[in-house]
Amino acid sequence: MELCVQNRRVYAYTGGKPFAPNLPCVVFLHGALHDHSVFTLLARHFAHRGYAVLAVDLPAHGRSEGPPPSSIEAAGSWVLSVLDAAGVESAALVGHSMGSLIALEAAAQAPARTRHLALLGTAAPMAVSDALLKTAAQDPLGAMRMVNTFSHSGIASKPGYPGPGAWLHGSNQALMERTQAGWPNGNLFLHDFELCNGYSGAPGAASRVTAPTTVVIGQQDVMTPARAAKPLIDTLKAQTVHLNCGHAMMQEDPEGLRAALASALK
Repeated sequence: MELCVQNRRVYAYTGGKPFAPNLPCVVFLHGALHDHSVFTLLARHFAHRGYAVLAVDLPAHGRSEGPPPSSIEAAGSWVLSVLDAAGVESAALVGHSMGSLIALEAAAQAPARTRHLALLGTAAPMAVSDALLKTAAQDPLGAMRMVNTFSHSGIASKPGYPGPGAWLHGSNQALMERTQAGWPNGNLFLHDFELCNGYSGAPGAASRVTAPTTVVIGQQDVMTPARAAKPLIDTLKAQTVHLNCGHAMMQEDPEGLRAALASALK
């Protein structure tokens, strides 16, 4: 469905069910250069089990109108505006990678509106190497290929995983290229990674969160390794779930992640 948020058009996938704001709401927030489609399975799972679902496209991503958020803090405020536009008082916030920082910030800005916080593939700080930022500025497609490689574990390195006809590397690369092309007014890849790299507010934000929190870690994640999430886990007193996958956990271990979130949010 489409919402008007801060005078801009925003797309939210509702999991194949009409959105009902009176139901317990789950908001899914994607990572850098992605869109709502990475959460299709999870969105459908919750939408068909009594939840209202908003798997949003961040501004300038997917079907949502730009410009992109100016900061993680601004994106967190934007999430609260999405709740207002949808007529939702409180929600569970689920964010992956850059989306985990946005979910954290939203939960910190409005603790009473957050029923549960789930951070997938998170880190604090979420530092990006100078080499990757330089490549992103000079050769975005090359940088996407680097990130695509780092995001997947060795078990997902070849076509045919997790099933015949699937190719995680190829589909993720296509999604990033499509998202980049969808915002012709700038280098969205570089912008997203600069937002992650420049966000220093995670410790303070975590200290203001009051919602129960779950952190899901990919044991083979080299983008946001387990040690990088420990400061947040300690401050949030979060429950942790470890999956045998890389950073792209929604694609590599969809069933494990679905089970983890279903247990956490029930």
